[in-house]
Amino acid sequence: MGGDERVRLFCALQLSGETVEAIAAWQSEQLQEHLHGGRVVPAENLHITLVFLGSRPLAEVPAIAAELRGAADAARPATFELRSYRETPRVGMLVLEESGVSHAAALVSDLEQRLSGLGIDLRVRRPWRPHVTVLRSRERAGVAPPLPNIRSIHVVRSALYRSSLGRGSAASSGARYDALETAALGGR
Repeated sequence: MGGDERVRLFCALQLSGETVEAIAAWQSEQLQEHLHGGRVVPAENLHITLVFLGSRPLAEVPAIAAELRGAADAARPATFELRSYRETPRVGMLVLEESGVSHAAALVSDLEQRLSGLGIDLRVRRPWRPHVTVLRSRERAGVAPPLPNIRSIHVVRSALYRSSLGRGSAASSGARYDALETAALGGR
């Protein structure tokens, strides 16, 4: 990688293997037949986005990773309840709500402040709404599937991801997400 190379970055909460397996099985059972030109998000790409940074200089990655580690160390593990399935014109998502204390919301706020301190303009337009993107399409799929049989989603790790777009459009070939750094919530 060259010194002036740019990379697409985002920070996210990593889902447990059990949660990923449950969502992937649900995608196969409930969404696969309703794609109409779309695609399910691959199991390895399932996550809860904290902050999207967009295209950044590669040289910033160490400082961004350090701020993620600092914010994660100060945070506590979070638990989410599954509330609904929702679609926008291009994605289908499982909408989540934090159970009890909003540990993840506090992590987002801390992380946004830390990254702003690095001079990164996050262009935050609306409040953070936790969700897992499960479907990408060129137009609204129009499905109303029953929710996966998941009691709660407990997260204990965060990650800084690089997003690499595949050949063709993102809707047809998908992106690949590589964890550049991971950090335990609460420093464990």
